[in-house]
Amino acid sequence: MKCKTIDDLNIYYEVQGNPESQETLVFLNGLTQSTISWLFVLPYFKEKYKIILLDFIFQGQSDKAEHWRDFDQHANDVKHVLQQEKINKATIIGLSYGSMVAQNFSVNHPNFVNKLILISTFAHKTPYYEAIELSWWRALEFGGYNLMLDIMLPSVLSEEYFSHPIIPIQMMKEARLDAQQNKQAIFNLMQATKERKDYRTNLEKITAPTLIIQGEKDLLLPVHLANEVHKHIKNSNFKVIANAGHTLNLEHVPEVCGYIKEFLL
Repeated sequence: MKCKTIDDLNIYYEVQGNPESQETLVFLNGLTQSTISWLFVLPYFKEKYKIILLDFIFQGQSDKAEHWRDFDQHANDVKHVLQQEKINKATIIGLSYGSMVAQNFSVNHPNFVNKLILISTFAHKTPYYEAIELSWWRALEFGGYNLMLDIMLPSVLSEEYFSHPIIPIQMMKEARLDAQQNKQAIFNLMQATKERKDYRTNLEKITAPTLIIQGEKDLLLPVHLANEVHKHIKNSNFKVIANAGHTLNLEHVPEVCGYIKEFLL
């Protein structure tokens, strides 16, 4: 399905799960992901909950705008999808890039948020993170998405995943490349993160019950970054998944979904 944004762009979304449910879960993608990225997560929730999956502008089947979009704009796009579906309140679940959209959504549109789940999250950048960000940017600039993917995967998947992958690494690369990722679209997505200021004090405005899940072996976003998010959201719950990396919709899925299901009760 498509939803028009306030600036007349098309945002692609899907409604899955139990259409009769009074409880809605909204899943928000990581940087170069799309709605299909939640394939291994959905079976844990589709019988009980209505589920909304969407591609941000610049992702997947959504439009590719001319100019980059900040996280407030992404959050507004999510709100428009919920309004089109006549959903007044939902649990917002965001992974990495999607977790930052979820943060902004919860700050700007608190009346729409039942519960908040932030996976592989952060609210401020460190010199270490900025060095990784720069390496991705340069790889995309000079070698395209193919080179960026080669450099990115060791940062977002744990050593354990490389030894026991759910999806073999080569198959994952081929699937990502077959999706024909738009180079400029990725730059526009990354620009939002580059321009984002320290958001920690904004998190103090969040009042929804919040669960934070982080991988112990996340190289891109070490646990201490997520702990800062936890410290600035009052009464939030913080879970660390042992031996897991960054991409927690592919790694330790039963454990991650177990924590989510427990939190939703």
